Amino acid sequence: TEPALGKVSGFGRQGFPSMTHIIQHQVTPAQVPSEDAKLRKTKQARRLPTTSANYLNKDEPQEKNAIPANSSARVPATNRGIPRGFTPLDGNDNATTVILRNVPNNYNRTMLLAMLDQAGFAGKYDFLYLPVDFNSRASLGYAFVNLVDAETVPKFWKHFDGFSRWSLPSKKVCCVGWAGPHQGLAAHVNRYKNSPVMHESVPDEFKPVLFKDGVRVPFPSATKLRGAPQVRQREVPRQRSGRGNHQR
Repeated sequence: TEPALGKVSGFGRQGFPSMTHIIQHQVTPAQVPSEDAKLRKTKQARRLPTTSANYLNKDEPQEKNAIPANSSARVPATNRGIPRGFTPLDGNDNATTVILRNVPNNYNRTMLLAMLDQAGFAGKYDFLYLPVDFNSRASLGYAFVNLVDAETVPKFWKHFDGFSRWSLPSKKVCCVGWAGPHQGLAAHVNRYKNSPVMHESVPDEFKPVLFKDGVRVPFPSATKLRGAPQVRQREVPRQRSGRGNHQR
């Protein structure tokens, strides 16, 4: 025989939930998230992470992975006069060519040379090259510098690793590293004397330069024919013609 409705657990005779069933299965206020809790959770989800990109000057063309000036990631520190991060290049104590990274893109070669001289390194380097984008005429954000001797490298490294006192507004922080694969003055002269960047059609400001005792000297003549650099032309978007927008 089927059990009577009154015997079914939690239900009364008419098939409606009994008071015992309602009390046992009711949800307490603590189990229901309040509107304030939902709002706080939504705000936390929308909060943007603080990254180094938030500190960059958006009006300035930025080099990829540039480090902001207020970051402590590249603050130079010394240990008995040797700057942090400075180690001989693969055990080569005579390495003299370094690369300066995070140079502002609106810096030109003249400004970079003035910066080195004002820091007390006039006559301490004999080669400098700041690569430039021929289309935008802006630097690529790094430069090669060959120092006259290996003894000058630690002092140069210490001064410019973490440097941010640019002559133009910029939040970039300079980083110093070893240049490669070319090292030394002779290697860089051989690298660029036949390069298209030394072609007569290239503006002088875009070319590498040589110095002797702080005075600029001519680059050696090419040993083979130098072709002009191939500059990729940017496509100019066509202007749509429409009513009231015709060009004659």
